[in-house]
Amino acid sequence: MTNQHPITPPPEMVNEWVRMLEYLPDKQVFSEVAQWGADQELEACCHWLKDVDEVADELRFARRPKPPSLKEQALKALKVLPTPEGQVTLDITDLNTIRRALEALND
Repeated sequence: MTNQHPITPPPEMVNEWVRMLEYLPDKQVFSEVAQWGADQELEACCHWLKDVDEVADELRFARRPKPPSLKEQALKALKVLPTPEGQVTLDITDLNTIRRALEALND
């Protein structure tokens, strides 16, 4: 086939993904492959939009938002509602997030 789609991965990437299947779960490898394809499509859309309008950066941000920072995660974990008795409980995930955020602070 000489007429490849523009987001067809190069043979080197395909070979790398095949090698990854030997030591990583299929789901993890296929998720990476799908993410690569989705990223290529997003970049193609953004490239096209640059010629049409200046909304490409907004599209990229909306479709690939940055994960919340550790500080933002810890603050969200602290926004818990008290029970009718006035007690506040945090689950272990919330506690670990807050601990990691505190450990990241400079003394």
